[in-house]
Amino acid sequence: MVDEQQPSVRQEISGEFNATSVFGNPSVHYHQAPVSSEPPEHVWMIPYRRNPHFTGREHILQQLHSSFLTDRAAVLTQGQAISGLGGVGKTQIVVEYAYQHRDDYRFVLWINAASPSTLTADFLSIAHHLQLPQRVEQEEAQVVAAVRHWLATHDGWLLIVDNADDLPLVWPLLPTGSTGHVLLTTRNQHVGKMQGFWIDALPLSEGITFLLRRAGLLTRSMALEQVPFEDRVKAEELVRLMGSFPLALDQAGAYIEETSCGLARYLALYQHRQFTLLQRRGGIAGEHPDSVTTTWFLSFEKIDHTRPEAREMLHLCAFLAPDAIPEEILAKGAAVLEPTLANVLSDPLIFDDVMVLLQAYSLVLRDGQRHTLRMHRLVQEVLRESMDPAMQRVWAERVIRAVEAACPPVEHRFWSVWEQIVEQALVCERWVRAYHLHLPEAAHLLQQTGWYLAERARYSEAEPLLTSALTISEQIRGKEHLHTAASLYYLAGLYRNQGKYEQAEPLYERALTIREQELGSQHLDTATSLNNLGLIYRDQGMYEQAEPLLQQALAIREQQLGPQHLDTAITLGSLAGLYRNQGQHAQAESLYKRSLAIREQQLGPQHPDTAISLYYLAELYRDQGKYEQAESLHLRALAIREQQLGLQHPRTATSLTNLARLYQDQGKYEQAEAFMRRALAIYEQRLGEQHPYTMEVRKNYNVLLQTMKRA
Repeated sequence: MVDEQQPSVRQEISGEFNATSVFGNPSVHYHQAPVSSEPPEHVWMIPYRRNPHFTGREHILQQLHSSFLTDRAAVLTQGQAISGLGGVGKTQIVVEYAYQHRDDYRFVLWINAASPSTLTADFLSIAHHLQLPQRVEQEEAQVVAAVRHWLATHDGWLLIVDNADDLPLVWPLLPTGSTGHVLLTTRNQHVGKMQGFWIDALPLSEGITFLLRRAGLLTRSMALEQVPFEDRVKAEELVRLMGSFPLALDQAGAYIEETSCGLARYLALYQHRQFTLLQRRGGIAGEHPDSVTTTWFLSFEKIDHTRPEAREMLHLCAFLAPDAIPEEILAKGAAVLEPTLANVLSDPLIFDDVMVLLQAYSLVLRDGQRHTLRMHRLVQEVLRESMDPAMQRVWAERVIRAVEAACPPVEHRFWSVWEQIVEQALVCERWVRAYHLHLPEAAHLLQQTGWYLAERARYSEAEPLLTSALTISEQIRGKEHLHTAASLYYLAGLYRNQGKYEQAEPLYERALTIREQELGSQHLDTATSLNNLGLIYRDQGMYEQAEPLLQQALAIREQQLGPQHLDTAITLGSLAGLYRNQGQHAQAESLYKRSLAIREQQLGPQHPDTAISLYYLAELYRDQGKYEQAESLHLRALAIREQQLGLQHPRTATSLTNLARLYQDQGKYEQAEAFMRRALAIYEQRLGEQHPYTMEVRKNYNVLLQTMKRA
């Protein structure tokens, strides 16, 4: 399953084996057919033995064969191309195709197009095997022309052109309008008018099978289930770590087979010595291709020689999440990068030129519709490990600054942007920890990402980021700094969203103290802290402590922002909730309606914050037995949350829970049971079995079932 660069010790040519050693360039050492005026009936020039470990790729082999048979007009004039990253198994696929279909052709011809010299040498070799009269010509161009003419005027042949990475060199030499089949392998993703087949890493199941076969632990006569369970588990873990990349799996299997170290030991070694093992090949001469690192270093060197700034792009991508790197992040982060790379990222034409080069070696894949890039995780590993620790730190810091510069505010209208950024930000958190990069940009990036995750109810992912942001801010700015107050505020908000009031309260208190001291009692940020600390007191039933804080926050916001501002609406809702809890329904209703009107006007009727106002006003009506009004508002809020937040968001579950209670109050038990069952499932999945919200809903659900006599 790998791109082999060396032929086997024994070559089968014209139906006979050549025992001559053929290490090195297979073109130079082909067995020369005897001089004869009679053309041969059959020629077989495949320089590799059939791979006994070949696994999977059936769909590619079937597509190749089907295309040669059914799309005859296209393949006769253009041929077919197998494209992919070096080491992904392109050569092995075409070799396997040749062996599977050798009876379909009288002439199976091979050209190694790795360089002009190998290309020319193999044309000469073909001329000798076909016994062409021009084979004795001194002018190579005449021999090449003779081979092309023969291909154009004969049928029953398959021409495999391997390693055709320099397509402009190869195109003029391929036959046109012929009646045979051309099959080409290249690292270049763009193959012109040829029919292209992109080859990616193996599917997980095929990767596991291939590794076990290569390691000698699974024969073709065995079922996978016959391999010990522990070996299958370790194989799967190793395949996942290697991104199911064929050449890496081949190296691992060869090492395990030769050393008899076993999968468990190799896995332990790989987890600590990954780069070293990726450099190793098997010890049996001629049986194994170059290592992963050697294969890719050759591409890196060619890129560096052709366009040095392209190598910089590779380094940048090596420190980002591999599967979907948004081009928008790169463009927005360009300003904080060093000048050479900033020039590439800020100029679309230069960026496109660099992408053409990187795609020519399949080191980066570009999705033009989604505007994202992709790089295999092993390519990233090799690139990173080829740097010394100081340079790794430099690039990690650059990536953190670039991603931070691309982050928008954590607002609902930017959620689609955050969905693209969040995986990159999570990778940056890894570099913050690995290289102890306590930077202002790192603190801000972790804080914003953590809050976005909290808003999407991904609480377990959010907490370590918000905690790290607070720690970094305290270290680089001090415990009394305003940025530290912001970090305290967001971490407290995470705890409040989960009902962890005791953990949230001291953080809110610290943030308020800092803001009052640094900004004064009338500042808007102070009002924010007053509002949120008041909410914590309110939610814990500490009404006498909560009311003056909320009244003060409302006064500041109305005075400085105006009565129609969204922040004013927030505090109106907070104070309304306090009055509702105290049974002061008229005061609560007036404030809830004011808050709802502001949000509908400023945000629109379908915004998640509008749903918050709808929800709380509905609950107030339920408290008063105004069921029809309550139901209408709750259903509106639920529809907004399902659409905007998703069917599995905890706030969606909250709407479901309170609708269930509304129906339960009216004796509509079947409707209540359906809504509460949905809510419980969401809470169990998103918050956990032991979360207070989950436990409360489960208790209420059991009471409902007892009422329905179903418990």
